[in-house]
Amino acid sequence: MPVHAAPSAVERPAAETLAELLGNASIEITVREAPALAEAAPLLPAGTGIYVPSLPSRPLASSLPLLADLRARGFDPVPHVAARRVAAGDDLPAFLGRAVRTHGVHRVMLIGGDESVPLGPWRDSVHLLESGLLRDAGVREIGIAVYPEGHPRIAQEALRRALESKLQLAAAQGLGVYAVTQFSFAPERIVALLAELHQHFPELPVYVGMPGPSDPVQLLRYAQRCGVGATRRALSSLGTRIAQLMVHTEPSEQLAVVARYAQRHDNVVGVHLFSFGGVVRTARWVNQRVSALSGAVVG
Repeated sequence: MPVHAAPSAVERPAAETLAELLGNASIEITVREAPALAEAAPLLPAGTGIYVPSLPSRPLASSLPLLADLRARGFDPVPHVAARRVAAGDDLPAFLGRAVRTHGVHRVMLIGGDESVPLGPWRDSVHLLESGLLRDAGVREIGIAVYPEGHPRIAQEALRRALESKLQLAAAQGLGVYAVTQFSFAPERIVALLAELHQHFPELPVYVGMPGPSDPVQLLRYAQRCGVGATRRALSSLGTRIAQLMVHTEPSEQLAVVARYAQRHDNVVGVHLFSFGGVVRTARWVNQRVSALSGAVVG
């Protein structure tokens, strides 16, 4: 279960803040990585939110066995629903019906998807949410994406309007809602987005997305695929950002920046780790950091 109780705005010790953010951490695992779950599972606490991304080449139903495995191991399975990738109108109700009733899914990560032309009836995530289909299927909460560096295909004003629409629609349908940020290599942009969200949507809980422990070359490849702005600029200019990317092997520095913000603001409730095909490596890193911080907080 996600923990959405906002911490106090009073500044707290750094170790306590770090422990809380990592204690509320979620991670991703792809269908292709399903065999690695047996090794990763013992490293994560029961109830951890584990997200299953929607892949363009696979139907939604292909993730059902992994959702079942996650629930059987005591985790909180969170499938991505990419509106523009739903090929037929009845595919999504059938998938959600099984996911909710059989595998205990109660929240989904609702995204638009990057297809230039929708594969089915939904033009974007707002359109899908308007239909009431998620609520009718028994989904009780949705995650929505926000972007520290903007979106490579969507103008900033359109993103703002879409966010407002999603919040209004979720409220009207009685759905809980929280935000997950895209990962970024520009900590100042992450903090700026968090402050903007705190100002305009103070009740919106935010999970800060960050890359898990990664090989730098692999990380660059995923960043380019995700359209992360700092990465595109770094590769074109070969400036200081490229140096930061090439030495990035784990997210402690970014986590420290977010923790300093969270010591003084109450809208950040956890972190979301993009594992980039390394779910065991990411789970081990979380386990080690939480263990170390537990000692620091107790001490």
